[in-house]
Amino acid sequence: MNKKISLFTLAAALVAVPVLAAPGADGNAVQTRADAQARATQMFAKMDANKDGKLDATDRTAQRAERQAKIFASLDADGNGSISKAEWDKHGADRAAKRAERGEKRAEAGEAGEGKRHGMRGGHGKRGGHHGMMMGKADTDGDKAISQAEFQTAALARFDAADANKDGQVTAEERQAQRGAWRAKRGAAPAAPANQ
Repeated sequence: MNKKISLFTLAAALVAVPVLAAPGADGNAVQTRADAQARATQMFAKMDANKDGKLDATDRTAQRAERQAKIFASLDADGNGSISKAEWDKHGADRAAKRAERGEKRAEAGEAGEGKRHGMRGGHGKRGGHHGMMMGKADTDGDKAISQAEFQTAALARFDAADANKDGQVTAEERQAQRGAWRAKRGAAPAAPANQ
């Protein structure tokens, strides 16, 4: 029997799927204030789905719909507008194989069960979480929308906070210290320094 899964059921099932955030740049690279400003401009343009010059609920809804459409299209292998049980099962098998491959790579690198877990149930992966707090702080005029100027100001404030020695550059060590400060502020135990 060719069982079909409704789009609603699919969306509900995929909420639990951990999304791995791809790092934007080399974690060891030094970032300048100009780099941070350019990155903020790019991020704003990407997040402003309807290109109206502000980030608001309309953009979040459009981004969510776009992600869901891409996920659905990737699962609908034959392109017929529905997902069969065979397509769903193949997706599950492919994901299990990828997880196993990542586990083997971590084990080979000596990181099994440890190491970085981007986008997993931490403060960044929670709905609203750290990202939602940052976005709320960026809305300085309280209009429930973030202008490009507000977005730039918030990005540069985060850069300035990380630039401990105020030399206009943020190093990997300064980023690590900032993450430790964020963890401490959230009440989590700070990460141990890498050299211990």
